[in-house]
Amino acid sequence: MRVVIADDDAVVASSLEVVLDAQPDIEVVGTAADGAGAVGLVERTRPDVVLLDIQMPGTDGLVAAERILAAPDPPRVVFLTTFSDDEYIVRALALGAAGYLIKQDVAGVAPALRTVMAGRSVLEGEVLERAVSLGDAGARRVAAPDLRATFPQLTDREREVVALIADGLDNREVAAAAYMGEGTVRNHISSILAKLGLRNRTQIAVAYWRALR
Repeated sequence: MRVVIADDDAVVASSLEVVLDAQPDIEVVGTAADGAGAVGLVERTRPDVVLLDIQMPGTDGLVAAERILAAPDPPRVVFLTTFSDDEYIVRALALGAAGYLIKQDVAGVAPALRTVMAGRSVLEGEVLERAVSLGDAGARRVAAPDLRATFPQLTDREREVVALIADGLDNREVAAAAYMGEGTVRNHISSILAKLGLRNRTQIAVAYWRALR
């Protein structure tokens, strides 16, 4: 598989390049130091997978991913970051990213890329099998499951909140989209977490995607 790496930390980018190039089935075709560079590099090299850091100067990884995934026949995008942040994870996967990995687990990157190339998604080492299709902007989007059948214990409004969270919206955006106050959104999220036995927003989004299996 052909891989592009984008990370503003030259040491990280170099280390990943050495580790991945040592794999017989992986070729690193280029590295970039920011999102804009990654977009241009992808256009020139047409890789199979793009490893993107989220926080980079100028054009960040989320913006770069949106541009990359909007192109015809886009590569798979895997985010690589130094920390696990629920909001970033939800937004990254809602964009259509195939994975979200923590940088410290460098040894796990190559196996994760093979999993992604096999058509599955990886969230910090956990494999998520979910159907994907090309959405309105050409990005990879998940098809909407039947939430009433999937989450019968939730109210219609709670199911609406689940779908909006899975689409990457924060509480303010959910409130605007669903015409409710932010306090009401927070109450719905607390109720959803309690009813489904979950801990955070990311697990709500993952539960939604797993409903596609």
